[in-house]
Amino acid sequence: MKKMILLSLLMSAVSSSFAQTSLSERQQQFVDLQFGMFIHYNIPTYAPEDWPDPDLPPAVFNPTHLDCRQWALAAKAANMSYGCLTTKHHSGFCIWDTKTTDYNVMQSPLRRDVVREFADAFRAEGLKVMLYYSILDTHHRLRPGHIKPWKIDMIKSQLTELLTGYGPIEALIIDGWDAPWSRISYDEVPFSEIYALVKRLQPDCLVMDLNAAKYPREALFYTDIKSYEQGAGQKISTSDNRLPALACLPLQRTWFWKESMPTDELKSPRWLVDENIRPYTEKAYCNFILNAAPNRDGLIDDNAVAALKEIGRLWKPLKKTPQLPSNDGPITGHNIAKGKPAECSWSYDMNISDLANDDDFGSAWWSHPLVKEPWWEVDLQEPQHISMVTITEADSPRLKAYRLEYAIEGRWATLYEGKSPNDLRVKVHRFPTVLADRVRITVLRSDGNPGIAEVGVY
Repeated sequence: MKKMILLSLLMSAVSSSFAQTSLSERQQQFVDLQFGMFIHYNIPTYAPEDWPDPDLPPAVFNPTHLDCRQWALAAKAANMSYGCLTTKHHSGFCIWDTKTTDYNVMQSPLRRDVVREFADAFRAEGLKVMLYYSILDTHHRLRPGHIKPWKIDMIKSQLTELLTGYGPIEALIIDGWDAPWSRISYDEVPFSEIYALVKRLQPDCLVMDLNAAKYPREALFYTDIKSYEQGAGQKISTSDNRLPALACLPLQRTWFWKESMPTDELKSPRWLVDENIRPYTEKAYCNFILNAAPNRDGLIDDNAVAALKEIGRLWKPLKKTPQLPSNDGPITGHNIAKGKPAECSWSYDMNISDLANDDDFGSAWWSHPLVKEPWWEVDLQEPQHISMVTITEADSPRLKAYRLEYAIEGRWATLYEGKSPNDLRVKVHRFPTVLADRVRITVLRSDGNPGIAEVGVY
């Protein structure tokens, strides 16, 4: 009990020590940072693959010349404004002095807190500090089928350490969560709880989940900043993106260091500037982060340092970045409608009602074209307090007008009726909290046959 009280007091003290600004201001400030350094440095550095044996002993983590100031100076030479370090990657090794597990850097031959040295070195050079953290953790068996309450508590404790011991953190980049390859859902490890913890500890810390592959690009599903891992085929549009964004690529061929890298051909500085940094910062409201992987000595290779210096010669930061358009804000809660019984008007046999709330944006309910006013309805199965509904159309914006209703014990009331609020695939409706056991959408007018990929009720 005393431990919980002390933790609560610590969290209150830390959160009150950081000046809070509005989320829209923080999003603009993030875009204004323009260009930064991703630093994939962890136990995979000492293995042949980025996803190594999860039971590699801490003894393999043994840099002999670790120098985080060298990293910071290389970032400055490239005209970067911040760095982001992999505090814990998918194999679960922590490179800070954590009290949550013995699988950490203090049990290695180095016995130094790398996160602290990184944060101190970058701040000393006038650079901002961000941190990367993986939810997927194969060493601690925090993976599909093995999610236990104590493991969720470990995540919270580790994030509390990182957000209370290392000064202001501009952003937390979270990976290995709700992705097709990690298969850990936002319900198994509750996103809303983790998000609330981060904001309580550091209200100005942006939360970025690397989830662009699954969710539509028109809304901030489970993230403050929309992210694009370009090496995984996620490409941001420079013509129609309207959300604060992050795009990432490695300078070298992989994220973590490999033995061939000192002599590998790196990505062209000219190409990185002309095809990434410049168009993203000037046209796409996008911050670009370029990975430079330190080697097993704890230093960035000479060829990478030279490439970063050339980038700095070719590119100078914008004096003023474009003003972000307003957005609907992040969607962070549990989708009450997911997997609940759904009904609909006549639809194609292979595209019936359950496909609009199956948590798969690639499937959809499609109305039959002979239905004049199609409808779709979800049974929440018990009264629920709700304050937001999202509607994601199937392939392109077709809804021109519709009615959104909720019911409690058979009594229906209208939440919205009229023209579609935007010409995007995703419609976000926020409203004062109501008690509901059903939600229904009735299409009043559409441009062609309407289809709905996902309905979210929060």
